Amino acid sequence: MYVAIPAAIPFKPTNPKTRLSCMLDQEERERFARMMLCDVVAAARMAGCEPFIIATEPFVFGDTRVILDEHGLNDALNDLLLRTPGPLLVLMADLPLTTPDAIRRLTSSSADVAIVPGRGGGTNAIFLQHADRFRVSYYGGSFSKHREIARESGLSCEIIDSFRIHTDIDEKEDLVELLIHGEGLSRAYLVELGFSVTIERGRIGVERKGEGDMSGLMP
Repeated sequence: MYVAIPAAIPFKPTNPKTRLSCMLDQEERERFARMMLCDVVAAARMAGCEPFIIATEPFVFGDTRVILDEHGLNDALNDLLLRTPGPLLVLMADLPLTTPDAIRRLTSSSADVAIVPGRGGGTNAIFLQHADRFRVSYYGGSFSKHREIARESGLSCEIIDSFRIHTDIDEKEDLVELLIHGEGLSRAYLVELGFSVTIERGRIGVERKGEGDMSGLMP
């Protein structure tokens, strides 16, 4: 019998993505973060996973299960890992380009640990065959740390090259990738707010003109 792979998605509901404050106010950033979460949850479900959210405060997100954990990211996830002897996918919430195919490629790895690195040495997704045999250590070059943790634990490790999962949205410049390659609610939200791609002197950027109402897209 097929059993869906649980997919843990950490999420901060209040005042997220502060590095986008130059383009979005707090309310817009919170709504944008929820749109990205929508896209990630939808992709995980279509990939055959069972997504659930680990939130830092009480939070309701449709019919998706939400676990409240006010501890930091590492403590919250490591507590979960200790209680999960089977497979587990850890997927960040700011990956709106993620597709079901990209997730299935990751979860089909036969290695004990499969990692999709993020830009700047981070970790955007980890798939674990036996979660209780691993621990996470995010921040400060987490990709290298996670690869070393796997080695020290005697676990095989595969690095998955995936543009769709590799591309996280943190800075103004990252919005270009979402506007060009995105197809989900988060891209639609940016367009409704007046964002568009610009080309000046051969360089691609992003600009904002006007605002709109996206209340109908909220979960």
